[in-house]
Amino acid sequence: MINISVEECFLSIIIPAYNEEKRLLPTLSNVCAYLSQKNYPYEIIVVDDGSKDNTLQITQNFAESAKNIIILANGQNKGKGYSVRKGMLSAKGEYIFFTDADLSTPIEEIDKCLPYLINGYDVVIGSRSMPGSNIIVHQPWYREKMGKIFNFIVNMVLLRGIIDTQCGFKGFKREVAKTVFSRCKIEGFSFDVEALYLSRKFNFKIKEIPIQWENSALSKVSPIKHSLQMFKDLIGIKIKDIKGYYK
Repeated sequence: MINISVEECFLSIIIPAYNEEKRLLPTLSNVCAYLSQKNYPYEIIVVDDGSKDNTLQITQNFAESAKNIIILANGQNKGKGYSVRKGMLSAKGEYIFFTDADLSTPIEEIDKCLPYLINGYDVVIGSRSMPGSNIIVHQPWYREKMGKIFNFIVNMVLLRGIIDTQCGFKGFKREVAKTVFSRCKIEGFSFDVEALYLSRKFNFKIKEIPIQWENSALSKVSPIKHSLQMFKDLIGIKIKDIKGYYK
């Protein structure tokens, strides 16, 4: 059992959402059901990234009957990295997690992650590739192959020793999140790599753990377009660091 003053916020959950009218409502219901069983104060921050469907309206309707839901609206599409950064910097929780709108990683995996943050680690990241991970539904073979190639290059260029940088389930201590995300620049899908690179740069302790994960057929990541941009971003991160942009 975790004891904490009711005036404090213990846990923040950030959910970036872009055109998620088909998936967001079950996700919010699951997250609320999970957190309602806990004995600590929490907040759920949904960042609507300029959705063109009914995502924002659905979230607003849900928030009317659920507690501790905070809605941030970008107004126009800015990118997942921008949306996660906005949520992370707005969060008040002592521990801050972001997760995908499809909840491809069950929210219950927080039970596995929190003890590491409470007991000395600064960042905890879910991994789909470590021994012990449980992949319920795999990505198409070409996506898995491209993901492994991308992570291999990440290890060679920027981050040695991290097996899966792109799993959309990561947690940070509050002060670490503020330090890292206030310096992040990338607004697209490779923001994870930049956040982890900065966490390593500032000597924060990172723990990678195997998680349960299920691929969603409605993924918005384009195998060609976004992969090319992500490879460019890797070089951009290195250049920015050399130029001192992350100080």
